Amino acid sequence: MNQIAQLLKFYREIGVEYVRPVNIRTKIDIFKEIEKEVINCRKCELYKSRTNTVFGEGSVDADLMFVGEAPGRDEDIQGKPFVGRAGRLLRDLLKEIGIDIGNVYIANCLKCRPPNNRDPLPEELVSCFGYLKKQIEMVNPRVIATLGRYSTYELTNQKGTLGTLRGRVFYYQGIRVVPLYHPAYLLRNPKAVEIFLDDLKKVKELFEK
Repeated sequence: MNQIAQLLKFYREIGVEYVRPVNIRTKIDIFKEIEKEVINCRKCELYKSRTNTVFGEGSVDADLMFVGEAPGRDEDIQGKPFVGRAGRLLRDLLKEIGIDIGNVYIANCLKCRPPNNRDPLPEELVSCFGYLKKQIEMVNPRVIATLGRYSTYELTNQKGTLGTLRGRVFYYQGIRVVPLYHPAYLLRNPKAVEIFLDDLKKVKELFEK
């Protein structure tokens, strides 16, 4: 007998004939509510130039969460994270070392594309951080891999160069954080792919322990 049937049997035995239904919100329901907030967001000026907001994508129960910096042109058009050349490379490298994309959640610090793919501004990062914080709290991954310097700085409070931070383990709210090069950097510097793969293997070892 399952737990619900046992509970109903218990209530009948003590004379309770009616149990008021409870509206239980699932993780997916909550994510949809947060995404709706993002779609209607006017906290910074980026809403004026965006085509679509880019909330996030993947398993809401993922063991591994990737956090990038901001959407690019392809992401802005499609409303999905990491769908351009850098995103395709990331997925190829995940597959190469055996990380199941179905057990991953991907998001960015910013949910709107900065004009001409410029760097995020401090006030934009501050305005948008609350949404990322909620996503991390809901997914509650075992490991977060930050992609690029801005997401690394946001979640580690470390201001060193990415070259000195990559591959090291930090913590955000008790969750292990491993900084990685951004896949866009790998497109410009193919020799860094092997370094990225080594760091990605460390990430895999951490969330599989």
